[in-house]
Amino acid sequence: MVLELKVRLVNNEAILPRYAHEGDAGLDLFAVERQEIMPGEVARIRTGIAIELPENTEAQIRPRSGLAYKHRVTVLNTPGTVDCGYRGEIEVILINHSDKVFTINAGDRIAQMVIKPVLTVNVKEVTTLSATNRGKNGFGSTGN
Repeated sequence: MVLELKVRLVNNEAILPRYAHEGDAGLDLFAVERQEIMPGEVARIRTGIAIELPENTEAQIRPRSGLAYKHRVTVLNTPGTVDCGYRGEIEVILINHSDKVFTINAGDRIAQMVIKPVLTVNVKEVTTLSATNRGKNGFGSTGN
C-alpha cells in the first residue's frame, strides 16, 4: 500500500524529500542554507519543508550513515519524531562529534525521514505486572 505524504515548500531553496533508490526506507532531507557546525556543537538545520502525514503515522528523522561514518556528524535526538498533527517547518538537530568544523551547504542531504505507523494505547494504572523470565534484569543483564 502506498500512502500520500503532502509536502509544502516554505522556502525557495527547499527540495522535496525523495528516495535515493527504489525500495529505500528513508526519504532524503536537504538543507536550505549554509551553516557551520563547530566541533562538539549542535545546530538546528532548516529543511524548508512542512508536511502533512497520513493518519496514524509519524515521521522519524534519522542520521545518514555517510555523514556519521565519514564526518562524525549525526542526528542528536535520533530518531527525532514528527507527530501527525505538526505543520511547522521540519528542522534537523545535528551534532558534530569530530574535531573539525563541518560545513553544510544549501542542497546537501542532511538526514533521512522514515514514515512509520503509530499505535495508540489506553494507559491503565495497575498494582502488579505479569511475571516473565527476564523480570527486572536490565542494563548488562545478558552478559558482556
